[in-house]
Amino acid sequence: MFTLLFFVLFFMVFGKMIGFAFRATWGLTKILFSVVFLPLILIGLVFGGLLYIAFPVLLVVGLVSLIANA
Repeated sequence: MFTLLFFVLFFMVFGKMIGFAFRATWGLTKILFSVVFLPLILIGLVFGGLLYIAFPVLLVVGLVSLIANA
């Protein structure tokens, strides 16, 4: 009986910890992509001569960020 209770409580506690880890990882991934990878991709597009692709991407991301903050 105690073994069953132990396993139920064990999975409740560590299940919540795994859920927290996934939420934290998702938050860090969003920050990493928005702060590091997007600017690097845009700079790479400009240096590669693809300004006609980089500028609309920059405008769309800028408008989305303005709408998301409002």
